[in-house]
Amino acid sequence: MQQSILDKLSAVTGEEREILSGRMDIDRSLYMDGSRDVISGEKLLEKGKLLAIRPHTRFVAFPEHTHDYVEMVYMCTGQTRHTVNGTPVLLQRGELLMLGQNARQSIEAAGEGDLAVNFIVRPAFFSGTLPFLGEEETPLRRFLVSCLTGENETGYLLFHVADILPIQNLIENLLYTLLENAPNKRGILQMTMGLLFAQLVNHTQVLQFGTQEQNAVVSVLRYLEEHYRDGSLTDIAGRLHYELPSLSRLIRQKTGRTYTELLQEKRLSQAAWLLRNTDRKVDEIANAVGYENISYFHRLFSARFGLSPRRYRVTKP
Repeated sequence: MQQSILDKLSAVTGEEREILSGRMDIDRSLYMDGSRDVISGEKLLEKGKLLAIRPHTRFVAFPEHTHDYVEMVYMCTGQTRHTVNGTPVLLQRGELLMLGQNARQSIEAAGEGDLAVNFIVRPAFFSGTLPFLGEEETPLRRFLVSCLTGENETGYLLFHVADILPIQNLIENLLYTLLENAPNKRGILQMTMGLLFAQLVNHTQVLQFGTQEQNAVVSVLRYLEEHYRDGSLTDIAGRLHYELPSLSRLIRQKTGRTYTELLQEKRLSQAAWLLRNTDRKVDEIANAVGYENISYFHRLFSARFGLSPRRYRVTKP
């Protein structure tokens, strides 16, 4: 990361000077309204703004709290220790922690060299980022987007991305744009955040969820991405060491759909992508995505998209 960015983030703030002079706890008036343990976006965002950053305040512990916005915490140098919904989370250099609005978080005091930056994001900001995530709607994409935007009450997402250069570059670009007040800042931020989300969705192998159950669901959705043609719930249950009925219930609870519904959705979305982007025959595409019964494929596709596969190919851009 550019030294100029680190220099700005490491400068001791007025709040930190008070703490170093003997203040023992945070100044609640800077973060919260009244006695509620909810950090308010109104306190941290300029009026009308949907995104802002602020260096994490060092030298003092933050008591348990929630947020009325989605928070992203990026560790520039050093490390910070969090507890999220009762689970200890160690955030190390180059890693990204995302917190849903209902996550309960506390933070141990950070030292001078522990430089973290907090992205304060209103949910409305994400509406401009979703078009960057690609045209194919899949169960995995939808589930992760709901988590990234705070719609899914996951508690937290921890991305171990310190060694993934494109993600590091995008985060540095976000910081530079916000710190330097670059021209056309809003458009640049929307595009950069969209590209960041696209990268995060493509690196689920480095994603850590807040619970074992959420990790299991993402494993199932990853499995569907790779094995939609011939995979089975029995196979993935064995890989995850789950009883079949337990995994089936968990999938329905966390996604609102059964395994069979998710499998069908993935197959049909892949078929739609192949129709738009290749010249393969419809029958070949049906076989490629896992349907041997061509008439059955036609019925399912027409029910899903409101058009036959051939009509879909010539009418969709």
